[in-house]
Amino acid sequence: MEAINIGGAFTSLLSGMPVRPKPARSGALRHTGAPVLRNSIEAGTFEESFFTLPAAGELHKIYATAKRAVDEANRLRRVARSGERTLTVAERILLGLTEKGLRVLEELLTLARLNKGQVYPSYGYLMDRTSIGRATITRALATLERLGFVIRQRRFKRVASEGAGPRYHQTSNAYRMQLPQRLVTLVPRWLRPAPIPVDLEQHHLEQIGETKAMLATLSCKEFAEATVGGALGKILARLGAGVDRAEREAHNGTQPLLESIR
Repeated sequence: MEAINIGGAFTSLLSGMPVRPKPARSGALRHTGAPVLRNSIEAGTFEESFFTLPAAGELHKIYATAKRAVDEANRLRRVARSGERTLTVAERILLGLTEKGLRVLEELLTLARLNKGQVYPSYGYLMDRTSIGRATITRALATLERLGFVIRQRRFKRVASEGAGPRYHQTSNAYRMQLPQRLVTLVPRWLRPAPIPVDLEQHHLEQIGETKAMLATLSCKEFAEATVGGALGKILARLGAGVDRAEREAHNGTQPLLESIR
């Protein structure tokens, strides 16, 4: 598991640059149970914001794109065998998509359709439904993730333990399917999403520019209040107020408190 402290979050907030989370201390989630895989999130704490209800026809478009991608991968294999040219990095990634990978994606899409986008099957379930081995499913999911068809989130859960402290176990992953924009050209034209009108896109860009200009005029405290909500936002606002106060003192030539008491 990984965590970001308050100071790191505030620094990231002010600079606009992400702060690399520091790994938890050894043993943080390894009390007495099986180890929890890196980047796992506790089951039941994030699914509401992770899963989305598929739009009408969205799942069909995803499958149609994947099917065309498999056909393209088969063509590229013939090109590679003939030695006509050297494949690009993106094309070599596409080679990993096979009919079995398409079958795994089909099962995930079926679950998304039946469960309103909430998909978290175990590997055992996928093996039973697809009659494909675990190793092949693992490779297929990795390829689907690299191509952008699948967003995968590892999960862990707490279980009761007899000894002191909680016990954690890895549980099934959560999956969200999407249409990779870089593969949209493989979809039949009538299935492609309609392009955004030029005037609407320009209006959106203008709104982004206006928002950035407005945020640039805010103090650290006001910036925290405008961009972060909840308890963390209040903490960052208090820290921002301290930064604002220090900047005002420096600008006015006022001697800082720590210096004045020496």
